[in-house]
Order: sequence, then C-alpha cells, then structure tokens
Amino acid sequence: MHIPDGILPAKICIAGYAIASGFTWYSLRQIDRQPDSQAQIPKASLLTAGFFVASWIHIPIPPVSVHLILNGLLGTVLGYYAFPAIAIGLFFQAVMFGHGGLSTLGVNATMMGVPALISYHLFQWRYPFVKRWGSWASNLFAFLAGAIGLGLAALIFFSLVITTIPEGFDDRTERGAIYGLILAHLPLMAIEGAFTAMLVGFLQRVKPELIEDRR
Repeated sequence: MHIPDGILPAKICIAGYAIASGFTWYSLRQIDRQPDSQAQIPKASLLTAGFFVASWIHIPIPPVSVHLILNGLLGTVLGYYAFPAIAIGLFFQAVMFGHGGLSTLGVNATMMGVPALISYHLFQWRYPFVKRWGSWASNLFAFLAGAIGLGLAALIFFSLVITTIPEGFDDRTERGAIYGLILAHLPLMAIEGAFTAMLVGFLQRVKPELIEDRR
C-alpha cells in the first residue's frame, strides 16, 4: 500500500510533506510532555523495526497479494511515538529497498501515521469498559484499533490514487486494479486486528505497564 514515486502530482507530494511535518511536530511535543519521555524509546525502536520488516511479509489474497502494515498496532502500543516511528520506518524502506518513494514519503507517512494516532485514541476509550467487563473489553478495543488503523489508511490510499490516475494509463484497468487491491485489504484488517488483540492480551499478562496511557 506504499505509494511509489511518479504516481502523485507534485502539489500532493508537497502537501504530504507539510502535513507529515505538522503531525511529527505535534507528536514530538506530546512525547516531550510525558513524565519520562526517554523510557519508551526502546519499545518504540523495537516496534519501528517490526514495522520495517512487516512490509515484507506478504499474504496471498487472490487475485492479489498484500503485505502487513501494522500501523494500527503501532498506534495502539506506542501512542504518540507511532507517527515518528512510522515515518522513520518508511524512510528506510524507501532508501534501502525502493519500497514506496522519497517524493511520496510525506504522503505515505500521513496515510499510515494519522490513522495510527486515531487508533491510539480509540484504544484509550477502553478504560470505562475494562472496569465493567475486564480484559476482554481491552482485547476488543485492541482489535478495533488494529483493524481501523489499517482500514483508514486503505481508505486514504484509495482516495488518493483513484483521483490521480496519471494521463496515458488505461483508466478502466487501473480502477479495476485499485478496487481489487482495496477489497483485498478487508480480510487483512481482520488479521491485523486479531494480531493487535493477541499482542495486547499478551502484554497485559506479562508487562501491563507497556500499554498504559502515560499522558
């Protein structure tokens, strides 16, 4: 779901960098306000590496093949660290493997990072429900956060590429391919939601402080 170089007009790429810069600044400011902002750096580094590697895990969903994104998981577990973590992971994916692009780095970071922050806030809504129904409510919100994070990223991807198909491309064929790719991400939403719920359930048992809100 990474948008490569040469697909989007220059003005959208520039706008992507501007929006990504704004969200990076906002995220770093929120991190700096935390009591111990350095304590979460190892966890953020580990999940940034996981995000970097996950894009190489392909899942065949005929007629296409999709790969893990995990932006919802990063938002659920990392909170405001998720946006800079995703931007760093995308940068290294672009320069080392040509996955995505440098001109579209801002767009890709916004496309995956903003839904990650939404997933984080969605996961924080679990507290009143956890008091009443226990850990299964936490797992349910983790599932929703993981799935919705990917779903929103796929929706932004769809909106961008369907409205900016370059001239000279077969419009009908391109639209068919884009529709097929988006539909293939529906089962991936369930997979990433389940994976996020499993990880959160595991962390609750062995190290619950890792998923507590530290604002």
